Amino acid sequence: MSIKMRFLLSYVGVILFSITLLLAAGFLIIFAITGDVKSIEHLYKKTYVQKPLTTVEESVFLDLKLFAKNNPKQLLNEKELKRIEQEDIEIVVRKGTKVEYASPALDKQALVKSLPGFEETNINTRDTIKINDYFFTYVKFDFYFPDKSKGSVFVLRKASSYAELIRGLFPILSGLLLFLLIMVIGILNYLVSRSIIKPISILKEGAERIKSGDLNFEIKAISNDEIGQLNRAFEEMRTKLKESINLQIRYEENRKELLTNISHDLKTPITSIIGYVEGIQDGVANTPQKIEKYLSTVYSKAKDMDSLIDELFLFSKLDLKKEPFHFETVELDKYMRDYVEELYLDLLQQGIHIELHFLNKQIYVIADREKLKRVLANLINNCVKYMTKDRKNISIALNERLRDVVVQVTDNGQGIEPSALPHIFERFYRAEQSRNSQTGGSGLGLAIAKQIIVEHGGEIWATSEIGKGTTLFFSLKKGEKK
Repeated sequence: MSIKMRFLLSYVGVILFSITLLLAAGFLIIFAITGDVKSIEHLYKKTYVQKPLTTVEESVFLDLKLFAKNNPKQLLNEKELKRIEQEDIEIVVRKGTKVEYASPALDKQALVKSLPGFEETNINTRDTIKINDYFFTYVKFDFYFPDKSKGSVFVLRKASSYAELIRGLFPILSGLLLFLLIMVIGILNYLVSRSIIKPISILKEGAERIKSGDLNFEIKAISNDEIGQLNRAFEEMRTKLKESINLQIRYEENRKELLTNISHDLKTPITSIIGYVEGIQDGVANTPQKIEKYLSTVYSKAKDMDSLIDELFLFSKLDLKKEPFHFETVELDKYMRDYVEELYLDLLQQGIHIELHFLNKQIYVIADREKLKRVLANLINNCVKYMTKDRKNISIALNERLRDVVVQVTDNGQGIEPSALPHIFERFYRAEQSRNSQTGGSGLGLAIAKQIIVEHGGEIWATSEIGKGTTLFFSLKKGEKK
């Protein structure tokens, strides 16, 4: 059964239940007032629409009735009638069609038109009449004067015009209230069902679009209730799924590019190795010096291949979170000096001058020594690749912050294009696409450095200016001296 059908059935059920409760309440109220179950049958009959007499009304009416039965002539005695008359109680005596006496507040001419006619049986003794613009409840008694003329006595009390109007229109007003009840419940049912069914319909449409592969839409939550929370959760799921698919597509493109690049990088040394080996086999290397040169070249190319494969293997393990880290407290300034001493001569042979700018105090960080060395090597190698000036400089500086230390590696190379700078730490990205022998590589060096620094809980970033050089930064958390 659909939710819409459930709401419809609940709407009908609420209406039927409300009507039943109203009828039951009305029955109980009438029964409590009258004490007679059968009185409900006469609820709207004129013979029953009457209110109990007040004590004053009953006293006056009994006196008049007693006169009517025993001494009707006394009803024509004005002084006697005024003696019986009470405050807020009006008396009328009628003989034939003429009003013989009426309380001063009453209009005799209006009474002649408004008073009910003679009724010998005295069945309909109570009712409400309208005199001019006012309503009066009355009780009457019909009798015969000694001369056989018809007589009537009335005791009247002014009633609220609104109450009488409501009493007269009670069936219509009851029906109107019932109609309003049904309308209000219907509107509330519509609003509640719409606030639930519409968002669910949107979710269903969104699910259908996702199933068909369309993720380029947005589901907006229009409320803060559980349905709104469901819409927001669904929208977050769609966003994450879209990001995941886009990332998967990007990974697939990167994988294809990586395979292309690696195939090129592997094919180049393998082609060289094959060529030099064939040269030895064919006797082209016919002297010991040539043979040694050919073998040295083969060895160098094999080393390049081995280095490339190691880099791919390390990147894969880092990417899969399977590379172990051994963190310890490291005296960073001493560590950096030792590392630079190892590189100094090699860099000097390439015409590169390296400088250190350290603070005049000991600085400790939490790091994996081997992985940190890999980061420094990748950053410095990146600097070396793109140096084209006659005077080549690399400087390394340390900057202490509140909770970490920033290592800064600066070169005076050719710089990086602004469009390429945000992407240099992305996996498989290479700003130089020519893959020549000088700048060739897998494009994983800076990506590996970023993964290692992230595992250290730090950050890595870069700034560059075309023609002036590039500065690479990374941060390490501070450690305590042992």
